[in-house]
Amino acid sequence: MLILGKEVAAKTIEDIAKETVEFEKAYSRKPTLAVIIVGEDPASQTYVRNKINGCKQVGFNSLSFEYADGTPQEQIVDKIKELAEDKNVDGILVQLPLPKGYDTEKILANIPDSKDVDGFNASNIGCLCLNRPRTVSCTPLGVMHMLKSTGVELRGKNAVVIGRSNTVGKPMAMLLLNADCTVTVCHSKTANMSQFTKNADILVVAIGKPKFVTADMVKDGAIVIDVGINRVDGKLVGDVDFENVEKKASYISPVPGGVGPMTISMLLFNTLMSAKARENEQ
Repeated sequence: MLILGKEVAAKTIEDIAKETVEFEKAYSRKPTLAVIIVGEDPASQTYVRNKINGCKQVGFNSLSFEYADGTPQEQIVDKIKELAEDKNVDGILVQLPLPKGYDTEKILANIPDSKDVDGFNASNIGCLCLNRPRTVSCTPLGVMHMLKSTGVELRGKNAVVIGRSNTVGKPMAMLLLNADCTVTVCHSKTANMSQFTKNADILVVAIGKPKFVTADMVKDGAIVIDVGINRVDGKLVGDVDFENVEKKASYISPVPGGVGPMTISMLLFNTLMSAKARENEQ
């Protein structure tokens, strides 16, 4: 059975739009997301457009700041600090990856915890590890919503995450662990990976290699979530050999139409939660 992230995301966006109306009535302003993009990478520009369109869809204000590759890092940091002090800005997002020559960690460190709607900074990741999550990375959070949509009880399940990135793999493992799964993280240096994946009730794949997971690596009846987005011969494909793995999985997410739409809906969710939290603190 397919887990269509685009359908789960559509329902989430509908709910956010309704809550935004109530927020504006209560506080006489709209939630506001500020996006910073450096350089002219086509994929990054597409992602930023999609995020801004998402803001329009739910009734948020959006601010976009574009900088040419080569802009001094201090100039970008100064803009982040300015946005951090702006009481009407609820979320700050720096589109990644940044061009070569920029210190991503130092730039992101200037985003306050309360406005880190990507959930990337050390404090928010630390709170997730302590099972006291504040803002959670958008893609892993979206995957959890997709798993919830199946109605399958996660507690006690064997979960395998392929990929250990700071943006997906590691927070994904923490979320599954916090949901009482038994979690294994595999990566490029894992020997005999299939010995782990064959025992997975839940398999989340985020390794960035097209059709890496084949049917012989998957347990019958497993839930398979494909986070990968790869372009092969002009077509988008995931990290899972969908056509063959679908025959064995009880649930599987397609590419496109799976995890991708969830990421933006969770960004909007995080921004709304940030706006509410900031108003409640004032």
